[in-house]
Amino acid sequence: MTDFKVMGQDVIREEANALDTLADHLGDSFADAVNLLLETKGRVILCGMGKSGHIARKIAATFASTGTPAQFVHPAEASHGDLGMMAQGDVVLLLSNSGETPELADVIAYTRRFQIPLIGVASRADSTLLKQSDVALVLPKLGEACGTGVVPTTSTTMTLALGDALAIVLMKHRQFTPANFRDFHPGGKLGAQLSKVSDLMHHGDAIPLTEFNTPMSDTLLTISQKGFGVVGVTDTDGYLVGIVTDGDLRRHMDGLLDLTAGDVMTKAPKTIEPDALAEEAVSQMNDRKITCLFVVDEARDKTPMGILHIHDCLRAGLG
Repeated sequence: MTDFKVMGQDVIREEANALDTLADHLGDSFADAVNLLLETKGRVILCGMGKSGHIARKIAATFASTGTPAQFVHPAEASHGDLGMMAQGDVVLLLSNSGETPELADVIAYTRRFQIPLIGVASRADSTLLKQSDVALVLPKLGEACGTGVVPTTSTTMTLALGDALAIVLMKHRQFTPANFRDFHPGGKLGAQLSKVSDLMHHGDAIPLTEFNTPMSDTLLTISQKGFGVVGVTDTDGYLVGIVTDGDLRRHMDGLLDLTAGDVMTKAPKTIEPDALAEEAVSQMNDRKITCLFVVDEARDKTPMGILHIHDCLRAGLG
Protein backbone atom coordinates (compact mmCIF):
# COMPACT_ATOMS: atom_id res chain seq x y z
CA MET A 1 0.00 0.00 0.00
CA THR A 2 1.34 3.41 -0.95
CA ASP A 3 2.28 5.52 2.06
CA PHE A 4 1.06 8.98 1.01
CA LYS A 5 2.16 10.52 4.29
CA VAL A 6 5.78 9.50 3.73
CA MET A 7 5.65 10.74 0.15
CA GLY A 8 4.40 14.12 1.35
CA GLN A 9 7.10 14.31 4.01
CA ASP A 10 9.76 13.57 1.41
CA VAL A 11 8.58 16.48 -0.76
CA ILE A 12 8.57 18.90 2.16
CA ARG A 13 11.99 17.77 3.37
CA GLU A 14 13.45 18.11 -0.13
CA GLU A 15 12.18 21.66 -0.39
CA ALA A 16 13.37 22.45 3.14
CA ASN A 17 16.84 21.18 2.24
CA ALA A 18 16.75 23.40 -0.83
CA LEU A 19 16.08 26.43 1.37
CA ASP A 20 19.04 25.52 3.58
CA THR A 21 21.20 25.32 0.47
CA LEU A 22 19.90 28.69 -0.74
CA ALA A 23 20.71 30.31 2.61
CA ASP A 24 24.25 28.88 2.54
CA HIS A 25 24.84 30.12 -1.01
CA LEU A 26 23.50 33.65 -0.52
CA GLY A 27 26.36 35.82 -1.74
CA ASP A 28 27.38 39.46 -2.08
CA SER A 29 24.94 39.85 -4.96
CA PHE A 30 22.09 39.68 -2.44
CA ALA A 31 23.47 42.76 -0.66
CA ASP A 32 23.92 44.44 -4.05
CA ALA A 33 20.26 43.77 -4.82
CA VAL A 34 19.16 45.22 -1.48
CA ASN A 35 21.23 48.37 -2.03
CA LEU A 36 19.81 48.79 -5.52
CA LEU A 37 16.26 48.45 -4.19
CA LEU A 38 16.99 50.97 -1.43
CA GLU A 39 18.32 53.48 -3.95
CA THR A 40 15.34 53.34 -6.29
CA LYS A 41 13.10 56.41 -6.34
CA GLY A 42 10.24 54.69 -8.11
CA ARG A 43 8.60 51.29 -7.89
CA VAL A 44 9.87 47.74 -7.94
CA ILE A 45 8.43 46.05 -11.03
CA LEU A 46 8.05 42.27 -10.60
CA CYS A 47 7.86 40.16 -13.72
CA GLY A 48 7.72 36.44 -14.44
CA MET A 49 5.96 33.93 -16.68
CA GLY A 50 3.95 30.87 -15.64
CA LYS A 51 4.72 29.63 -12.12
CA SER A 52 7.40 32.32 -11.79
CA GLY A 53 4.67 34.83 -12.52
CA HIS A 54 2.59 33.57 -9.61
CA ILE A 55 5.63 33.90 -7.35
CA ALA A 56 6.33 37.39 -8.72
CA ARG A 57 2.78 38.49 -7.86
CA LYS A 58 3.19 37.29 -4.28
CA ILE A 59 6.58 39.00 -3.90
CA ALA A 60 5.13 42.24 -5.28
CA ALA A 61 2.32 42.05 -2.71
CA THR A 62 4.82 41.43 0.11
CA PHE A 63 6.97 44.37 -0.99
CA ALA A 64 3.96 46.68 -1.23
CA SER A 65 2.61 45.76 2.22
CA THR A 66 5.99 46.24 3.92
CA GLY A 67 6.88 49.72 2.70
CA THR A 68 8.45 49.07 -0.72
CA PRO A 69 6.12 50.29 -3.53
CA ALA A 70 5.83 47.47 -6.05
CA GLN A 71 3.61 46.10 -8.80
CA PHE A 72 3.44 43.05 -11.04
CA VAL A 73 3.66 43.37 -14.83
CA HIS A 74 2.78 40.34 -16.94
CA PRO A 75 5.54 39.78 -19.52
CA ALA A 76 3.11 38.73 -22.25
CA GLU A 77 1.06 41.89 -21.74
CA ALA A 78 4.21 44.00 -21.48
CA SER A 79 4.87 43.55 -25.20
CA HIS A 80 1.38 44.91 -25.95
CA GLY A 81 1.58 48.23 -24.14
CA ASP A 82 2.31 47.41 -20.51
CA LEU A 83 6.01 48.20 -20.93
CA GLY A 84 4.81 51.75 -20.32
CA MET A 85 4.24 50.77 -16.69
CA MET A 86 8.02 50.75 -16.29
CA ALA A 87 9.87 54.04 -16.13
CA GLN A 88 13.26 55.47 -15.31
CA GLY A 89 13.54 55.57 -11.54
CA ASP A 90 12.01 52.09 -11.23
CA VAL A 91 13.91 48.86 -10.76
CA VAL A 92 12.82 45.60 -12.39
CA LEU A 93 13.01 42.24 -10.59
CA LEU A 94 12.73 39.52 -13.23
CA LEU A 95 12.14 35.85 -12.31
CA SER A 96 12.87 32.86 -14.53
CA ASN A 97 14.21 29.50 -13.41
CA SER A 98 15.92 28.84 -16.76
CA GLY A 99 16.74 32.48 -17.48
CA GLU A 100 15.71 31.88 -21.09
CA THR A 101 11.93 32.42 -20.97
CA PRO A 102 11.08 33.84 -24.43
CA GLU A 103 8.33 36.17 -23.16
CA LEU A 104 10.90 38.05 -21.05
CA ALA A 105 12.99 39.14 -24.03
CA ASP A 106 11.08 42.39 -24.65
CA VAL A 107 11.18 43.29 -20.97
CA ILE A 108 14.93 42.74 -20.79
CA ALA A 109 15.47 44.77 -23.98
CA TYR A 110 13.27 47.60 -22.66
CA THR A 111 15.24 47.88 -19.39
CA ARG A 112 18.52 47.98 -21.31
CA ARG A 113 17.24 50.57 -23.78
CA PHE A 114 15.98 52.97 -21.10
CA GLN A 115 18.66 52.19 -18.51
CA ILE A 116 16.21 50.80 -15.95
CA PRO A 117 18.14 48.75 -13.36
CA LEU A 118 17.48 45.02 -13.69
CA ILE A 119 17.76 42.35 -10.99
CA GLY A 120 17.57 38.85 -12.43
CA VAL A 121 16.76 35.65 -10.56
CA ALA A 122 17.52 32.34 -12.30
CA SER A 123 19.31 29.04 -11.73
CA ARG A 124 21.79 29.38 -14.63
CA ALA A 125 24.55 31.94 -14.24
CA ASP A 126 25.24 31.85 -18.00
CA SER A 127 21.60 32.45 -18.96
CA THR A 128 20.53 35.41 -21.08
CA LEU A 129 18.62 36.94 -18.17
CA LEU A 130 21.50 36.89 -15.70
CA LYS A 131 24.10 38.00 -18.24
CA GLN A 132 21.95 41.03 -19.04
CA SER A 133 21.14 41.86 -15.40
CA ASP A 134 22.77 44.61 -13.35
CA VAL A 135 22.53 42.28 -10.34
CA ALA A 136 22.34 38.52 -10.86
CA LEU A 137 20.86 36.34 -8.12
CA VAL A 138 21.71 32.72 -8.90
CA LEU A 139 19.52 30.02 -7.42
CA PRO A 140 21.25 26.73 -6.48
CA LYS A 141 20.66 24.27 -9.31
CA LEU A 142 18.75 21.52 -7.55
CA GLY A 143 16.27 18.93 -8.71
CA GLU A 144 12.56 19.61 -8.46
CA ALA A 145 10.67 17.81 -5.68
CA CYS A 146 8.51 16.00 -8.22
CA GLY A 147 11.45 13.72 -9.08
CA THR A 148 10.98 14.17 -12.82
CA GLY A 149 12.39 17.67 -13.08
CA VAL A 150 9.35 19.04 -14.92
CA VAL A 151 7.11 20.43 -12.16
CA PRO A 152 8.30 23.75 -10.66
CA THR A 153 8.40 23.03 -6.93
CA THR A 154 11.83 23.36 -5.35
CA SER A 155 12.75 26.20 -7.70
CA THR A 156 9.60 28.22 -6.96
CA THR A 157 9.97 27.64 -3.22
CA MET A 158 13.51 29.03 -3.32
CA THR A 159 12.44 31.98 -5.45
CA LEU A 160 9.61 32.81 -3.07
CA ALA A 161 11.93 32.61 -0.05
CA LEU A 162 14.47 34.81 -1.80
CA GLY A 163 11.78 37.40 -2.46
CA ASP A 164 10.66 37.26 1.17
CA ALA A 165 14.27 37.73 2.27
CA LEU A 166 14.63 40.85 0.12
CA ALA A 167 11.34 42.31 1.38
CA ILE A 168 12.04 41.68 5.06
CA VAL A 169 15.62 42.98 4.90
CA LEU A 170 14.28 46.18 3.31
CA MET A 171 11.53 46.39 5.91
CA LYS A 172 13.95 46.04 8.83
CA HIS A 173 16.41 48.53 7.34
CA ARG A 174 13.61 51.08 7.00
CA GLN A 175 12.40 50.32 10.54
CA PHE A 176 8.95 49.51 9.22
CA THR A 177 6.69 48.94 12.24
CA PRO A 178 3.49 46.95 12.80
CA ALA A 179 1.65 50.27 12.84
CA ASN A 180 3.04 51.05 9.37
CA PHE A 181 1.97 47.60 8.19
CA ARG A 182 -1.54 48.29 9.43
CA ASP A 183 -1.73 51.39 7.19
CA PHE A 184 -1.27 49.13 4.15
CA HIS A 185 -3.34 46.24 5.53
CA PRO A 186 -6.45 47.60 7.30
CA GLY A 187 -8.70 44.64 6.45
CA GLY A 188 -9.01 41.11 7.80
CA LYS A 189 -7.64 39.62 11.00
CA LEU A 190 -4.23 41.29 10.61
CA GLY A 191 -5.88 44.66 10.16
CA ALA A 192 -7.92 44.11 13.31
CA GLN A 193 -4.88 43.11 15.33
CA LEU A 194 -3.05 46.25 14.17
CA SER A 195 -5.94 48.68 14.71
CA LYS A 196 -5.04 51.65 16.86
CA VAL A 197 -7.09 52.76 19.85
CA SER A 198 -7.82 56.02 17.99
CA ASP A 199 -9.44 54.00 15.17
CA LEU A 200 -12.03 52.44 17.49
CA MET A 201 -12.56 54.91 20.34
CA HIS A 202 -15.61 57.15 20.86
CA HIS A 203 -14.80 60.85 21.00
CA GLY A 204 -16.38 64.30 21.28
CA ASP A 205 -19.80 64.46 22.88
CA ALA A 206 -19.93 60.67 23.12
CA ILE A 207 -17.36 60.66 25.95
CA PRO A 208 -19.09 60.23 29.36
CA LEU A 209 -17.63 63.05 31.47
CA THR A 210 -18.62 65.04 34.52
CA GLU A 211 -16.85 67.57 36.71
CA PHE A 212 -15.41 66.86 40.14
CA ASN A 213 -18.08 68.84 42.04
CA THR A 214 -21.10 67.60 40.04
CA PRO A 215 -23.90 66.22 42.25
CA MET A 216 -24.38 62.50 41.94
CA SER A 217 -27.95 62.98 40.74
CA ASP A 218 -26.60 64.63 37.59
CA THR A 219 -23.70 62.19 37.38
CA LEU A 220 -26.12 59.24 37.33
CA LEU A 221 -28.01 60.94 34.52
CA THR A 222 -24.78 61.21 32.48
CA ILE A 223 -23.96 57.54 33.06
CA SER A 224 -27.43 56.56 31.88
CA GLN A 225 -27.42 58.82 28.80
CA LYS A 226 -23.96 57.91 27.50
CA GLY A 227 -24.48 54.16 27.83
CA PHE A 228 -20.97 53.05 28.85
CA GLY A 229 -21.81 52.22 32.47
CA VAL A 230 -19.08 54.60 33.68
CA VAL A 231 -18.31 58.30 33.77
CA GLY A 232 -14.95 60.06 33.79
CA VAL A 233 -14.40 62.77 36.37
CA THR A 234 -12.43 65.92 35.46
CA ASP A 235 -10.95 68.72 37.54
CA THR A 236 -11.41 72.43 36.86
CA ASP A 237 -8.75 72.28 34.11
CA GLY A 238 -10.55 69.48 32.30
CA TYR A 239 -7.96 66.83 33.22
CA LEU A 240 -9.13 63.30 34.00
CA VAL A 241 -8.71 62.66 37.72
CA GLY A 242 -11.11 59.81 38.39
CA ILE A 243 -13.82 57.44 37.21
CA VAL A 244 -17.18 56.42 38.63
CA THR A 245 -18.10 52.78 38.00
CA ASP A 246 -20.86 50.43 39.09
CA GLY A 247 -18.59 49.27 41.91
CA ASP A 248 -18.19 52.84 43.17
CA LEU A 249 -21.98 53.28 43.16
CA ARG A 250 -22.50 50.12 45.20
CA ARG A 251 -19.87 51.17 47.74
CA HIS A 252 -21.58 54.53 48.28
CA MET A 253 -25.25 53.49 48.22
CA ASP A 254 -25.99 55.06 51.61
CA GLY A 255 -26.57 58.76 51.00
CA LEU A 256 -25.42 58.53 47.39
CA LEU A 257 -27.48 61.47 46.18
CA ASP A 258 -25.96 63.73 48.84
CA LEU A 259 -22.47 63.18 47.40
CA THR A 260 -20.57 64.61 44.42
CA ALA A 261 -18.73 62.76 41.67
CA GLY A 262 -15.47 63.59 43.42
CA ASP A 263 -16.68 61.92 46.62
CA VAL A 264 -17.60 58.68 44.86
CA MET A 265 -14.94 58.33 42.15
CA THR A 266 -11.96 56.00 42.03
CA LYS A 267 -8.88 58.20 41.67
CA ALA A 268 -6.21 57.89 38.97
CA PRO A 269 -8.10 55.56 36.64
CA LYS A 270 -6.27 53.32 34.17
CA THR A 271 -5.95 54.95 30.75
CA ILE A 272 -4.43 54.24 27.35
CA GLU A 273 -2.92 56.43 24.63
CA PRO A 274 -4.59 56.91 21.23
CA ASP A 275 -1.62 55.52 19.26
CA ALA A 276 -1.54 52.28 21.25
CA LEU A 277 -2.69 49.12 19.49
CA ALA A 278 -6.29 48.20 20.27
CA GLU A 279 -5.06 44.68 21.03
CA GLU A 280 -3.06 46.15 23.94
CA ALA A 281 -6.25 47.80 25.23
CA VAL A 282 -8.07 44.46 25.11
CA SER A 283 -5.25 42.85 27.07
CA GLN A 284 -5.42 45.57 29.75
CA MET A 285 -9.19 45.32 30.05
CA ASN A 286 -9.05 41.53 30.35
CA ASP A 287 -6.26 41.64 32.94
CA ARG A 288 -8.08 44.20 35.09
CA LYS A 289 -11.54 42.75 34.48
CA ILE A 290 -12.91 46.09 33.29
CA THR A 291 -14.95 46.99 30.21
CA CYS A 292 -13.77 50.53 29.39
CA LEU A 293 -10.60 52.56 29.11
CA PHE A 294 -10.40 56.33 28.83
CA VAL A 295 -8.02 57.54 26.15
CA VAL A 296 -5.58 60.35 27.03
CA ASP A 297 -2.34 61.73 25.64
CA GLU A 298 0.03 61.08 28.54
CA ALA A 299 2.86 63.09 26.98
CA ARG A 300 0.77 66.25 26.66
CA ASP A 301 -1.78 66.28 29.47
CA LYS A 302 -4.58 64.23 31.01
CA THR A 303 -7.39 65.73 28.91
CA PRO A 304 -9.70 62.88 27.85
CA MET A 305 -9.58 62.31 24.08
CA GLY A 306 -11.95 59.36 23.93
CA ILE A 307 -13.25 56.19 25.52
CA LEU A 308 -12.85 52.63 24.28
CA HIS A 309 -15.30 49.88 25.23
CA ILE A 310 -14.51 46.18 25.03
CA HIS A 311 -17.49 45.78 22.68
CA ASP A 312 -15.83 48.13 20.16
CA CYS A 313 -12.83 45.80 20.09
CA LEU A 314 -14.98 42.69 19.76
CA ARG A 315 -16.85 44.20 16.81
CA ALA A 316 -13.49 44.90 15.14
CA GLY A 317 -12.52 41.23 15.45
CA LEU A 318 -10.35 41.46 18.58
CA GLY A 319 -10.71 39.68 21.86
